[in-house]
Amino acid sequence: MTFTGYAMILFAYLLGSFSSAITFCKLAGLPDPREHGSNNPGATNVLRIGGKTAALGVLMCDILKGMLPVALALHLALPPSTVGFVALAACLGHIFPIFFRFKGGKGVATAFGALLPFGYAISGLTVATWLAVFLISGYSSLSAVIVALILPAFVWWFQPEFTFPIALICCFILYRHHENIQRLWRGQEEKIWDKFKTKK
Repeated sequence: MTFTGYAMILFAYLLGSFSSAITFCKLAGLPDPREHGSNNPGATNVLRIGGKTAALGVLMCDILKGMLPVALALHLALPPSTVGFVALAACLGHIFPIFFRFKGGKGVATAFGALLPFGYAISGLTVATWLAVFLISGYSSLSAVIVALILPAFVWWFQPEFTFPIALICCFILYRHHENIQRLWRGQEEKIWDKFKTKK
């Protein structure tokens, strides 16, 4: 791997380590997402404690954290293996941020952002799958889990050279959702529209 490759991986990790949820909440005078709601610094929890506008801002920033370094790595014509690990580094930065004692979010939005530069087929199938599961079940966590389970198959079908790093990303996403999986199994997980009812 070249120096540029290592530099891009480091850049992706540091960019991923920037917590948009914590920053948005501080700027908006909202409670710290690590101490309220689900205690997860991500868009879904910001939706619960701060509403749609703040959550949308967090979501867009988290997507950009994954998209920008991968798009830059592709622009620099780095090898596919390096590009894949740039995507992985961005997601690891979000999940284990060096600036916040390695306690971050669940990585779903950042992982989606990292997929966007790979093309419309993969990202489109990802969105379609997430939406289908969400509209049927009402659980954003279940949508993320299902996508993480089948995403490597989408990548393998369209761009197999990126399958291994994307599969690693999915493993970390599943790991970060282990508590959600347990609540889903026990029937204790909260549906996304129930968050609005609770807020009202």
